[in-house]
Amino acid sequence: MANEIVLTREEIQEAVQSIADKLNERFKKQKSIPVFIGVLKGAMPFFQDLVKKCNFDMKLDYIQVSSYSGTSTTGVIHLLKDVSEDLNGKEVFIVEDIIDTGLTLSYLKQYLKVKYNPKSVTLISLIDKKPLRKVDLTVDYAGVSMIENKFLCGYGLDYKEMARNTDYIFVPTKAQLAKRDKLLEEKKD
Repeated sequence: MANEIVLTREEIQEAVQSIADKLNERFKKQKSIPVFIGVLKGAMPFFQDLVKKCNFDMKLDYIQVSSYSGTSTTGVIHLLKDVSEDLNGKEVFIVEDIIDTGLTLSYLKQYLKVKYNPKSVTLISLIDKKPLRKVDLTVDYAGVSMIENKFLCGYGLDYKEMARNTDYIFVPTKAQLAKRDKLLEEKKD
């Protein structure tokens, strides 16, 4: 059984360009230097592609959180790596691969506001799954809105840290997930 491809490489790049165009318009008459924060590890391909298409000065940083176990969210957010930039009084843009329940981004937005006192916090996501939202959260810039609840892999999205390295997004088959589980079990031996 073949993968169900949800977003091709071309569709992803069109979505990235659309967001970059809006950001370029916003910063056409740049008066400050924003800080773009990529959420590790999933947002890395999207983050890198996005910032390369932006034609204004910015600072880059990263933050790492975890809330997933296998194919579902645990609802518990763990901060694994904090930012290193001074965010006080700055325009901050959090760049994420996918927002579904909104719990992680809601946590990150509040965390950054309380700890670092930025001027503003703007949310950017390649994929926005609004129907799955568990908190009141608005994505300021979204590449694609999805209504179906499908587990996705590729272009940074993973299954137990695997399958991040494709340039398209797909729904893995049960056989593919089982194969990856088997590889993980064999690695333990």
